[in-house]
Amino acid sequence: MSRFTDTLNAQVGNEFGASQQYVAIAVWYDTETLPQLATFFYRQAVEERNHAMMLVQYLLDAGEEVVIPGIGAPQITFAGPVEPVALALAQERRVTDQITALAEIAREERNRIGEQYMQWFLKEQLEEMSSMSALLKTVERAAAVNILLAEDYLARAASGAAGVEADAPRAAGGVL
Repeated sequence: MSRFTDTLNAQVGNEFGASQQYVAIAVWYDTETLPQLATFFYRQAVEERNHAMMLVQYLLDAGEEVVIPGIGAPQITFAGPVEPVALALAQERRVTDQITALAEIAREERNRIGEQYMQWFLKEQLEEMSSMSALLKTVERAAAVNILLAEDYLARAASGAAGVEADAPRAAGGVL
């Protein structure tokens, strides 16, 4: 296997790990009776799972070996409503670094198809970091007054939520 394929297989695990972390965050918010924050993170969990399946589909399409790595347990306890979003932003930054490294490895290996494929994920990561950064600022401000203000914000923002992008890569199993 090439270094790109090895790293892409590792990224499948990273994406599944991100998904599981978002489920844990959603469950924590559900337990705290903050349904809008819970719903936001349940959706994020599905999105991260789909990213893993998109990478699996790429490997299948490229005729490469697919290895589904194990993942560690997510963090399940938090000190307050700000901590889960701060963790999520740190996770998005880490994933951005991982995707950037994948694009660079593809370029180094002169794998133009792999490099081009990673461009969609780079664009997606910019959106994810921006969204999570805005949510963190909102939750920080709301928590100082009343965390239910963040719930109101998310309820208003959810009305404009978009579906799957038309240019998104295909996910293995055809499930999005």
